[in-house]
Amino acid sequence: MSIQRAPLRWGMIGGGEGAFIGEVHRFAARLDNQYQLVAGALSTDPERNKRSAQALGLSRSYDCFYAMASAESALEDGVQVVSIVTPNFLHAPVAKAFLEKGIHVICDKPMTATLTEALELRAIAQGSKAAFLLTHNYSAYPLIREAQAMVANAELGQLRSVQVRYAQDWLTLPLEQEGNKQAAWRTDKSQSGLGGSLGDIGTHAYQLATFIMGSQANAVLADLSAWGQGRELDDEANVLLRFDNGVKGHLWASQVAPGNENNLAIELYGDKASLRWCQEQPNQLEFTRFGEPTQRLTRGSGYLSSAAQSVTRIPAGHPEGYLEAFATLYNAFSRQLDSATEQTLPSVDDGVQGLAFITAAVRSHEQGNVWVSLQSVIEQESLAL
Repeated sequence: MSIQRAPLRWGMIGGGEGAFIGEVHRFAARLDNQYQLVAGALSTDPERNKRSAQALGLSRSYDCFYAMASAESALEDGVQVVSIVTPNFLHAPVAKAFLEKGIHVICDKPMTATLTEALELRAIAQGSKAAFLLTHNYSAYPLIREAQAMVANAELGQLRSVQVRYAQDWLTLPLEQEGNKQAAWRTDKSQSGLGGSLGDIGTHAYQLATFIMGSQANAVLADLSAWGQGRELDDEANVLLRFDNGVKGHLWASQVAPGNENNLAIELYGDKASLRWCQEQPNQLEFTRFGEPTQRLTRGSGYLSSAAQSVTRIPAGHPEGYLEAFATLYNAFSRQLDSATEQTLPSVDDGVQGLAFITAAVRSHEQGNVWVSLQSVIEQESLAL
């Protein structure tokens, strides 16, 4: 799956000492040897930034992402691509700084903290020579690609319903009050944005449903909860959805559901058959035709589609999952940069739709649990540009 050329010169914003997702991105980028980390602004804390750079062997370390964008764009051997793995509120200014310097951007989700920022960033990305990737890694699992192909081939018949959930339990206790950095910024509106669980994991669930179906929601009705004492952002969300293709759905996102670790799962129902997938058992996909026994499809099997086979790395029976899916996105992005050929990758458009979903859900809840159109919130926020 690798390309025979020198690795892309790669930088990272955030992801320093104590950060979870930064290390995930570094594992993913190294798996196919397509990227070499050469520079970074890894933390806003000077000492942590210095220690992190030393631990990673970086000779070019910056205290500020603005300084990094300016300096690296002027170097003959400067970074060609950067990954943004900061709290949400920094995504937009960091991405803007590098896109405007012609440096490709890989950004963690949600794309920005607000829909207005997302619309502005999309305009900047569309006007830049640089490319943009949003790391919704679950869309790169082999059996998710298989599910997408089966839906496209109408193997479920006419789609009727989608049920998607992402449940965790790690915020059941008020960790943000106990010095937990990851909990603190996720429950802080000034750093996280409008959504708590909606933004952190709800956007993953939403993007997974839209990716498999090839259809966006046109309206949502949301009931949000903040169960944790003193929390201003939701830690649980129940959202009804209406999609452009006529499908109706329900999304449940919770970070206060005891017994759940990373329980991302989706069920799709048509008039002929159904599909079920859970990312805690990512190498199995259940397919049930009406009136027939359930079939359990397994990753790596010869009967799967080319869409699934093309992102499969190891033989059936060996576990393959989270890190490999991240790596698949990184690998496909490098191919896109090399060939200028579009790959199956989440883009700025997915980022805008994710923020429209969050914004519409929050407004629905605030207005008394009413249906809110995603297009209406996009049009309203566009007026602010």
